[in-house]
Amino acid sequence: MTSLTHFDAQGRAAMVDVGAKPQTPRAATACVRVVMLPATRQIIMSGTAKKGDVIGIARIAGIMAAKRAADLIPLCHPLPITSVSIDIFPAPTNDTTMEITATVRTTGQTGVEMEALTAASIAALTIYDMCKAIDRVMRIDGLRVTAKSGGKSGDFTQD
Repeated sequence: MTSLTHFDAQGRAAMVDVGAKPQTPRAATACVRVVMLPATRQIIMSGTAKKGDVIGIARIAGIMAAKRAADLIPLCHPLPITSVSIDIFPAPTNDTTMEITATVRTTGQTGVEMEALTAASIAALTIYDMCKAIDRVMRIDGLRVTAKSGGKSGDFTQD
């Protein structure tokens, strides 16, 4: 098996060859926060945003984004995703934050961290887009992988 690198023998960018790697169950979870005014969070939670069901639309956008990660990120492998789940909920510790958790699963030759990160970020961007007219100080913070499983590098979890 060749080493896992994004450079070919001539030093040019190339997609990593994962052809010799076994297909194994893999999963990744990514999280992000959308920080907003308390009134904005109340509008989202009450379902009264003028643009519609913010949480429902953000969830669908995140699922769609996970399926398109290879189209958005150079050198990212297209993967047969077996499931995507997006949880969007108010942070329990304050009244200004919505938290998003995206979990992506596959049985494949490479992991799904990029798909989980893409799903979480697009769900957050959808919330931002749907609420930017009522909240000019809204921001997206803390995008990160919080867990992964499967593959040669093993399992990983962080809070």
